[in-house]
Amino acid sequence: MGVKKVLVVSGHSSARKSGLLDRVLVSITAAGVKTLELTGIDPNPTDDRVYEGIELCRREGVDGLVAVGGGSAIDTAKAIAGGVVYDGDFWDFYEGKAVMEKALPVGVVLTIPAAGSEGSGNSVITRKSDMKKISLRTDMALRPKFAILNPALTFTLPPYQVASGIADMMAHIMERYFTPTDDCTTTDHVAEGLLRAIIEEAPRTMANPTDYQSRANIMWAGTLAHNGVCGCGRVEDWVSHFMEHEISAVYGVTHGAGLATVFPAWLSFMAEHKPARPAQFARRVFGVKDSDDRAAAFEGVTCLKGFYSSLGLPVSFGELGVANPDIDLLVKRLHANKGIKIGGYFQLTQADTYEIYKMML
Repeated sequence: MGVKKVLVVSGHSSARKSGLLDRVLVSITAAGVKTLELTGIDPNPTDDRVYEGIELCRREGVDGLVAVGGGSAIDTAKAIAGGVVYDGDFWDFYEGKAVMEKALPVGVVLTIPAAGSEGSGNSVITRKSDMKKISLRTDMALRPKFAILNPALTFTLPPYQVASGIADMMAHIMERYFTPTDDCTTTDHVAEGLLRAIIEEAPRTMANPTDYQSRANIMWAGTLAHNGVCGCGRVEDWVSHFMEHEISAVYGVTHGAGLATVFPAWLSFMAEHKPARPAQFARRVFGVKDSDDRAAAFEGVTCLKGFYSSLGLPVSFGELGVANPDIDLLVKRLHANKGIKIGGYFQLTQADTYEIYKMML
């Protein structure tokens, strides 16, 4: 790609301790490309590190980035890549004040299968001044130019992180699966097949962290979950993600664990108010036999919660470690950020999202 100097973006210590970061730096240098580092990126990455990276890239003449890690490192690298070539504040893109049309090229060495950011044009950043957590979606500007997926790099991940990643990738599929768009048979079955594959492989990968084939299947599913294939030709939902973003912004929880808590509550609401697609999900993904849509949908919720619990994931606020959530605050922030009515599958009001948050108690 003609890149001469790369900023390598990574998390705190694991990539360094494992020797991976040094391997990446040596490999890039051996290709005749100079390197700089930006390390210590936190989970739920924040704007201050993005500004730091933009300033570093401009000062040093960086013309490409490589993220080593999971979604946090990747999303930070993407935000920097777009901000470097923009005259204004990079946050303009996240607030919808500007449309990102170009960015420096970004490459990825993935260590955490979860966010799917290695295959998407998306990035999620939190602004520290008001803890506003916003997802930016681009068609192509931020889609990585390459991503190296080596399952062996995931062998040493803590079990809770693996489980949270599984919940995250499943949510990416389900946000696209629950749609008001009719006659999407092909992508319906693609989504259902991916979900069944994840459910089948998850116990194996949790039981044996060094099972290469199982980790490979999970890693590939995480990429396919979020590279746009499952959403082709259909309106998507994303309310569960929006609701979780407020929880992790306010309480600092792990994103995937938050999604494991939100999604069953959202699905329970839909089982009562618009059960047809939740019933299809229950029958095709979990093999539920009930012919009544409402009953089948609620049984699907039970199956989903049982699966998450089997992985050691939380399915309530208490299990998530948020004993007394301020639901009024979460609802206020949610609709201030996303509008009066939200959702692609079913339009939710403030009263509706309050009810869903309350279900999580």
